[in-house]
Amino acid sequence: MNILISGASGFIGSALKPYLESKGHQVYLLHRGKSSGSFYWLHEQDIIHLDESITIDAVINLNGVNIGEKSWNKKRKQALIDSRVKSTQLLSQALVKRFEPPKVLINASAIGYYGDTRHTETDESSKAGNNFLTDIVKQWEAAALPAVNANIRTVFIRSGIVLANHGGALQKMLPAFKFGLGGKIGNGQQYMSWISLTDELRAIAFLLDEPSIQGPVNLTAPHPVTNRIFSQTLAAELRRPCLLPLPSTMIKLLFGEMGELLLLGSNRVLPSILTRHGFQFQHKTLAEALNFELKASG
Repeated sequence: MNILISGASGFIGSALKPYLESKGHQVYLLHRGKSSGSFYWLHEQDIIHLDESITIDAVINLNGVNIGEKSWNKKRKQALIDSRVKSTQLLSQALVKRFEPPKVLINASAIGYYGDTRHTETDESSKAGNNFLTDIVKQWEAAALPAVNANIRTVFIRSGIVLANHGGALQKMLPAFKFGLGGKIGNGQQYMSWISLTDELRAIAFLLDEPSIQGPVNLTAPHPVTNRIFSQTLAAELRRPCLLPLPSTMIKLLFGEMGELLLLGSNRVLPSILTRHGFQFQHKTLAEALNFELKASG
């Protein structure tokens, strides 16, 4: 299969390219800011060039600036939206114009769609939440409407917290926990819906080959845990204590709305569609995922 990846330099994209190549696929990259080559995106001019002489069977769009990298002011919030919505809309329009459009578009999304679920189990049939993260995801997915209307099978991968030792949330947590300074955040009762990077990549490959699946698909492991359990499990895997909580008042003071939604918000999200279609998780439990990743880090 010929696959084009947009956003291949990010945390997931940089791992996805070699993974798909190891499965025998031919992977092309959409290069940003270059006006040469077969596939490129001139960001300032809103131009995406897709070489018509190369057949593309599938497109995977992973564009979007890191949502937890900087504090959220008005400018940053707009950047979070624009980096997702504009890129998705522009790419979808470019795909529709091709003489031979791809069979499938897999577009990044997030479980932020569901808002704060508290203790309620949530899946793809659940309604949207009501906060800034929800607003981002709704606009993000709507931006792919040109592809949907052109009957390109479009899948929105609503990913949870992707665990890997070399990037993402786990990498940021490890230093404190390795020094025995880790602990629950707030009251620790908020749910964390996670997935190992290995299963994230496997699920994407699975969705490429499942023509009956379209629309939103939750990429989360089948057993979300509370922040307290997550913190205790990580500390246990590192053979360190889990004694120092981070009070919610401190989270709000340091991170404002971003901290309230990303660190104190609860997401108890289940992968119903993946499970229904027979996807087998390699890491079903948090302990399995952490053990694998911590060994991978040496």
